[in-house]
Amino acid sequence: MSYKDRHIDRKRARRSSPKNELLHHDAETELAIEKSKARELRNSPWWKNKTAAGECYYCGGKFSPSDLTMDHKIPLARGGKSEKINLVPACKECNNKKKNMLPTEWEEYMDNIKNSRI
Repeated sequence: MSYKDRHIDRKRARRSSPKNELLHHDAETELAIEKSKARELRNSPWWKNKTAAGECYYCGGKFSPSDLTMDHKIPLARGGKSEKINLVPACKECNNKKKNMLPTEWEEYMDNIKNSRI
């Protein structure tokens, strides 16, 4: 068996180790918990009040409250939580464009768009 084959075998063994499976399971569980919290908050009077103005947090556009989506400023995939301080109303277009960007990455993206139009 060559060095390369042994190296690949060791990598596979590490990836499928019980420790990595446990970490993966914990991450999935954490994500499910955060999504559940977001669903609860979406049905709360706090969220209804937040969307009542009909304003997108990112573009400032006016929309009907039903057209606004809940966005995590710091995405769940990047370690964000479903807490009131991290949740904002966003139009579907901004939410889809933002994807998993952090606030600083989003600002940079928007600045690049503005500068390219000038």
